[in-house]
Amino acid sequence: MKRILVIDDDARLRRHFVEILRLEGYEVVEARNGREGVECARGNAPDLVLCDITMPEMNGHRVLETLRAAPRTAHVPFVFLTGWSEPGDVRTGMNLGADDYLTKPVAPDELVAAIRARLRRAEAAAPGPKRTGGEPEPGRLEQLGLTPREAEVLFWVARGKTNEEIGVVLGIGRTTVKKHLESTFAKLGVENRTSAAAMALERLAAG
Repeated sequence: MKRILVIDDDARLRRHFVEILRLEGYEVVEARNGREGVECARGNAPDLVLCDITMPEMNGHRVLETLRAAPRTAHVPFVFLTGWSEPGDVRTGMNLGADDYLTKPVAPDELVAAIRARLRRAEAAAPGPKRTGGEPEPGRLEQLGLTPREAEVLFWVARGKTNEEIGVVLGIGRTTVKKHLESTFAKLGVENRTSAAAMALERLAAG
């Protein structure tokens, strides 16, 4: 049974998320704030962390930094669940190594789908080379003949992000993202983002 750590200072919402995940068959551990969440993760590393950003004692960004710095929790999938939607906050979280983010209010099926997707990806990556310091670096994709910016865009495509989300994370416009992808497809000899993502994942897994 997979263990999910839910960190949120809003008791009502936290219980709501916990109930949804338990109904899906997950073992769920609750934490009322960031500091408590870090202690829970250190005591018994979860299979995934679902974490709010704005919390007392320690915010979500600090929780992520702390867990990524510890060998035992460095590779645990981390999903932000937040009411914040400002581009800067999203970009900060993703650049710190978050695997995904969901904006409140989130539908139960969207929450469950995101959790399942991240757990599947973690299981698929487990047999391969161990990672250091979180997710593989976008720079590895430059080995495919891409520019640094093209590599960054493709990196986020491989993580399932839309053009709009990639624009937010990288601080560029959707049109710019599209242009980089067109150039990337031509260099890789593919016609769509699915094929490009497959090539990227293969390269990232190879180390």
